[in-house]
Amino acid sequence: MFQGSIVALVTPMSADGSVDQQSLRSLVDWHAEQGSDGIVAVGTTGESSTLDEAEHCEVIRLTIEFAAGRIPVIAGTGANSTTEAIRLTRCALDAGADACLLVTPYYNKPTQEGLYQHHRAVAEAVDIPQLLYNVPGRTACDMLPETVGRLSRIANIVGVKEATGDLQRVAQIRALAEGEFDIISGDDATAREFVLRGGQGVISVTANVAPAAMHALMAAALSGDRDKAAAIDSRLSCLHQELFLEANPIPVKWALAEMGRIPAGIRLPLTWFSEPFHDTLRNCMRQAGTL
Repeated sequence: MFQGSIVALVTPMSADGSVDQQSLRSLVDWHAEQGSDGIVAVGTTGESSTLDEAEHCEVIRLTIEFAAGRIPVIAGTGANSTTEAIRLTRCALDAGADACLLVTPYYNKPTQEGLYQHHRAVAEAVDIPQLLYNVPGRTACDMLPETVGRLSRIANIVGVKEATGDLQRVAQIRALAEGEFDIISGDDATAREFVLRGGQGVISVTANVAPAAMHALMAAALSGDRDKAAAIDSRLSCLHQELFLEANPIPVKWALAEMGRIPAGIRLPLTWFSEPFHDTLRNCMRQAGTL
């Protein structure tokens, strides 16, 4: 259902922390022009943890409105409360999202059975295509391939964003999943090899800064052109690493502000990117051709 470079879009904010709707519109337009294959609205990179529920739904609605059918929009609607995840997923359905991305419940460390029951409950409650999202480095919870396989049997669970960086999981999940099930990387640094091994694409932080290059990288990998994919990826490898010098989305919001695409706004407990790291990230941006 989804493939290529899907940007995990930042939520632009003014200096006072309010959502900057004009900058959001501009970013959506830019990604449509640059060839991004999809947008994730209000995922981790979109500061889902610092937006209240009404804001969360509004940013999803605005992103879909601004996209105007030019580019698919996947709404981040995960939560560590099943009832909250259902409410957010209903908001996304009502707004016209193409699909939803649901992170594993964070902090409360459910069992594998708990993960299964949680995602099944959301899928049964809201009739919209849903992607699972496994990112144990942020959630302290690892959804194992066996659980993904079980969930793939639910008709509207259509894929998984696998962000462990473990390339073995492509084959493991493919062997266990039923039907046409999308396996998408959530780790820019390993996304090229992930796709060459049979993944469909990446939900990318780097694509915020270098959307055209990430689109080209994924297109090359999907076509099996290892040499071309490696050449593109070599220019982006520094960004893949250094966009995580501090917690995402701190560095990527600073990078976009440096490019003049968003104002310098972020919400506590996140803080603006630390000055000692500025030159390091600037050098990566120059290497990638974005400055």
